[in-house]
Amino acid sequence: QLQLVESGGGLVQAGGSLRLSCAASGRTFSPYAMAWFRQAPGKEREFVAGISWSGRGTNYADSVKGRFTISRENAKNTVYLQMSSLKPEDTAVYYCAGRSGATTYSDIASYQYWGQGTQVTVSS
Repeated sequence: QLQLVESGGGLVQAGGSLRLSCAASGRTFSPYAMAWFRQAPGKEREFVAGISWSGRGTNYADSVKGRFTISRENAKNTVYLQMSSLKPEDTAVYYCAGRSGATTYSDIASYQYWGQGTQVTVSS
């Protein structure tokens, strides 16, 4: 089992930046890929960014490419999402997700472990 706890959400003006963190505990000795998803009110949860176990492989949703950066520090069992040039449409609850295995994927069904989510609100 992997337990995930997000932090770093909040209220920010359009054009601003935020950094989300996701701390993992439990079965952290096994390889696991990580990702961030988000869910806006009335919408389905969607993939934002993913990172492989080594950190060398990353992928992003088109809507955040060039603005968001995912990274990880395995020594600290922590994954980050640096968000810049934020837009009101980025407003959502952001979820950290983990899956057993080294490779990251963009589909929700690939992830077995989920955090409780952190709210990000971008004002115009």
